[in-house]
Amino acid sequence: MTILITGGAGFIGSNFVHTWLEQKDEPIVNVDKLTYAGNLSNLDSVIKDPRHTFVHADLADRSVMNALLLEHKPRAVLHFAAESHVDRSIHSPIEFLQTNVMGTFHLLEAVRDHWSSLDVQSAKDFRSAALAKGAAVRRPAPRGSPVPCAAPRPAPPTSWP
Repeated sequence: MTILITGGAGFIGSNFVHTWLEQKDEPIVNVDKLTYAGNLSNLDSVIKDPRHTFVHADLADRSVMNALLLEHKPRAVLHFAAESHVDRSIHSPIEFLQTNVMGTFHLLEAVRDHWSSLDVQSAKDFRSAALAKGAAVRRPAPRGSPVPCAAPRPAPPTSWP
């Protein structure tokens, strides 16, 4: 089995990669756009590890993400990619929207398509990586069908001093 992560050349992502490879034999596919937040030198000690595959790509590129999911068939996806420097967000907010909002959206859509294509047991195994033990697993509703949801609950009252 394999896992796929985004933002694996950044501070948090690269530390995850190092810890994962120290503790697991399972391969990891590491997708990073290498913006100011990602630094390939963070991965120097693992770049030649055969369990580690680095892919220089933008998670918002849905065709690339679809191809990676199809090729590697990960059992789990962890999303660390983000534009995070506040000063940069003030000067160029569009980059933050592209990565943090649209990039995440495109990644979620690619993962949903991948998950929907899995057989029932593989889909259950894929979801179990993110669910508490014993949680129910349901197949996703087909695209375009209404998704049942609970009625919203009113917010609890607040007390102001």
